[in-house]
Amino acid sequence: MEIQIREAYGRLVYTYTTQLKQAEQLTNKNQNVKHWQIGLSAVTTGGILTAVISNQTVLTWISAIVSTALLGLNLYIKDFNLAEDIRRHRSTADALWVIREKYVSLLTDFDTLSEQEITNIRDALQEQTAKIYQSAPSTNAKSYAAAQKALKENEEQFFRSSEIDQMLPEHLRKNNSQN
Repeated sequence: MEIQIREAYGRLVYTYTTQLKQAEQLTNKNQNVKHWQIGLSAVTTGGILTAVISNQTVLTWISAIVSTALLGLNLYIKDFNLAEDIRRHRSTADALWVIREKYVSLLTDFDTLSEQEITNIRDALQEQTAKIYQSAPSTNAKSYAAAQKALKENEEQFFRSSEIDQMLPEHLRKNNSQN
């Protein structure tokens, strides 16, 4: 049973991290779109004002082309609600974080609980996880690969004992001799 619980924990951590990575990707995309919108708007407005003042046809054409590009960008993103997508991914990750911590507690308390208590807690966690998964937004292969790298190479969701010691007041540290 412990192996099953550890595997469920591992899958949950992957999903949690993938949701975070997807939100991060969407945040970057949203910021890029906003920057392009601002830049194209500035060039369009500046070009039109300069064209009116200097009466240069070339600037009018450049402004028209940039304005068309801005229109194209706005039409492309009009059906996307990146801010809402980001919120949904973060909300899913937040809900999964609670379940993740409950799995850690279950694994910590494993030796002090009866088999029936462990089974009940496991079943409840599986039900809670299934509920979250039902409404979870989709992720993509890029976010999964980013999560895999974050977990395997960067150990993003974990702390070494020495790192925890550095965050704690000195009297609570386990490895005082190493500090």
